[in-house]
Amino acid sequence: MNAMSAKSLGPGRPKDPEKRASILQAAKQLFPENGFDGTSMDMIAALAGVSKLTVYSHFTDKESLFAEAVREKCMERMPLELFNVAVSGPLREQLSAIAHAFFTLATSPESISLHRLLTSGIGSSVKLAQIFWEAGPQTLQREFSTFLRREVEAGQLEIPDIGRAASQFFCLLKGELHARQLCGCCNAPFGKAEIDDHIAATVDLFLRAYSASRRPLSP
Repeated sequence: MNAMSAKSLGPGRPKDPEKRASILQAAKQLFPENGFDGTSMDMIAALAGVSKLTVYSHFTDKESLFAEAVREKCMERMPLELFNVAVSGPLREQLSAIAHAFFTLATSPESISLHRLLTSGIGSSVKLAQIFWEAGPQTLQREFSTFLRREVEAGQLEIPDIGRAASQFFCLLKGELHARQLCGCCNAPFGKAEIDDHIAATVDLFLRAYSASRRPLSP
């Protein structure tokens, strides 16, 4: 059954959230393993333990399922609550928490696998890369920009271009460690001390660039 025939069946019983969760879990596993073209809706349905009709009843097509799987993976590692820390809290600790969550997400095996598939030119497209960007990196950058804007309004930071600063922070966090992973130079997990030092240095650099003038930062 294709997407059109599934959609033409019209509304039925209320959608089962547990089945939707199973479908997303299967998609989050299969897309990084097999790529977009190498993953079929039949494969996702089989792994989720549902029919293909059920998959199409929750997601109109494979592209929308891919986008939601990317978005869900990002929210698992970086829930929106992470960006809702009170502005009265220690800024360095808030940035460090966001930094650790982002680094864990960016260097996870699933993220590295998807990045390689999307940049290999094999079975990928500009459209698919755009779907990935909007569902994942762009969403996180938008949430972090909102967080920075609140800190600016509270007088903690002085940032002339918040969107650029958000992008800079995430790029700095990837750094050499992420590049080594992409090149296949580091197959073993990074040590905790190495990660902590990298993140602390990144947060320090960001604060030196954007901390509010003559305003002491919380330790």
